[in-house]
Amino acid sequence: MNYLFTSESVSEGHPDKVADQISDAILDQFLAYDPSSKVACETLVTTGQVVIAGEVKSQTYIDLMQTARRVINHIGYDRSELMFDGSACGVFSALHEQSGDINRGVEREDPEQQGAGDQGMMFGYACDETDAYMPLTLNLAHLIMYELAQIRRESKLMSYLRPDSKSQVTVEYDGETHRPVRIHTIVVSTQHDEFIRPADKSREAQAEADRQMLARIKDDVQNILLPRVKAQLSPDVQKMFDDQVILHVNPTGKFVIGGPAGDTGLTGRKIIVDTYGGHGAHGGGAFSGKDPSKVDRSAAYAARHIAKNAVAAGIASKMLVQVAYAIGEAQPVSFYVNTYGTSRVNLSDAQIAQKLKEIFDMRPAAIEQRLQLRKPIYEETATYGHMGRDVRKVVKHFHSDYEGDRNIEVELFTWEKLDYVDRLREAFGL
Repeated sequence: MNYLFTSESVSEGHPDKVADQISDAILDQFLAYDPSSKVACETLVTTGQVVIAGEVKSQTYIDLMQTARRVINHIGYDRSELMFDGSACGVFSALHEQSGDINRGVEREDPEQQGAGDQGMMFGYACDETDAYMPLTLNLAHLIMYELAQIRRESKLMSYLRPDSKSQVTVEYDGETHRPVRIHTIVVSTQHDEFIRPADKSREAQAEADRQMLARIKDDVQNILLPRVKAQLSPDVQKMFDDQVILHVNPTGKFVIGGPAGDTGLTGRKIIVDTYGGHGAHGGGAFSGKDPSKVDRSAAYAARHIAKNAVAAGIASKMLVQVAYAIGEAQPVSFYVNTYGTSRVNLSDAQIAQKLKEIFDMRPAAIEQRLQLRKPIYEETATYGHMGRDVRKVVKHFHSDYEGDRNIEVELFTWEKLDYVDRLREAFGL
């Protein structure tokens, strides 16, 4: 019997993602001027207010207010009518020095033996449902949000769009093969201007104006947004869209008040959106605002790198990798693999795990070096998922009133590289 599975995504203007982007922009600013910085930065956003808290150990000083305002304005919260304006909101800082008790567990005389910044377990996952080795449900949900943001920034079509939005995609899977067979339901909720005004102040006139707005938005989602999304998909996935797809657009009927004015946002509250959309597993630790000494982030990236390369190498069609650490210890306390019965090699999952552990050095310092994580690469991860992204080199510009301007070339999403495929095929006899 077939079954349904659902994943969601949120836009860059969603309040939790606003918080994530501010935290990661602050982290990047520290790393741009002091790559050895230790940062754990949390952000809260609400109506007209930003609160930045956490702990830092760094040799540089950055302008938190300037960084936060740049991010907020870039997202599109740049006018007072949105009740959250990057140029006018309050920015309160409660950053303080990193605890010496934590720091002595991380920094070592031998940098190679750097300890884990905290205890915990981290997961990486990959499957062959899409070219990105990501679940189709999440892949589509992210693409819908990304394309909607592109339409908003172009300001030609759907000119009423505001920054806050959410998507949800339900896919029907074959009950025997566990492969996606069709798109079942799409939900799009998008913030918008009040672009149709009621004829008078009566409740009936307001209801009619709301109905007309909803009809226009739903028509535009169906005839502008979704065709642009489908055009970017492979022919096999395009065929999964049939005339039975259920589409819900702004199910409450109106979405004018949104962003931090509609709901308080916090760093790290969209961890399933950030990873695999509910597929696989999640250890519970958030990513944004944390430097790579925090294994919540670096080891999760490393586990994804392993799982993706293993699936691409043909070891299995689906793989979950778990790694766990004790604070202050360099070597992980456990390393686990689950192929969900899809293994293509004559080895148990435990034997696969042992071979992978021999190939990939999972000490925090080794992960940082292998994936080039001490560079300012994090602001780009804070929207549309940390996994399944395109690897690319960019030059990022950083400004400091205290240390001048810097242009730094970085490689983004290094954990998405398929640079171990040949080595794994050789090791596993594929």
